[in-house]
Amino acid sequence: MSETPVKQQNTTAFYGQAIASFALALTAVSVGIYSLDASGWIRAFLAISVLYLTTSAFTLSKVIRDRQEAGQIVSRVDQARLEKILADHDPFKPVV
Repeated sequence: MSETPVKQQNTTAFYGQAIASFALALTAVSVGIYSLDASGWIRAFLAISVLYLTTSAFTLSKVIRDRQEAGQIVSRVDQARLEKILADHDPFKPVV
């Protein structure tokens, strides 16, 4: 009577769209910084800022994913414990 949760998997098109969107955004920002009418130091600062923001976004998404996966594992353990208790319980067993 245990239900196995359906594992959600993303399609190849979803991954492709995410990669294309990321590449397009990074390219647009890079072109914008390159064509900016400012000194080299300002453009370098903006480029480093974009790289820092990008790596921070990747780290944040990894932390959120890890927390969600840890919650799923705890939920599975709790579900297994509950199923064991329910399987061991016999309501028709005579009390001694």
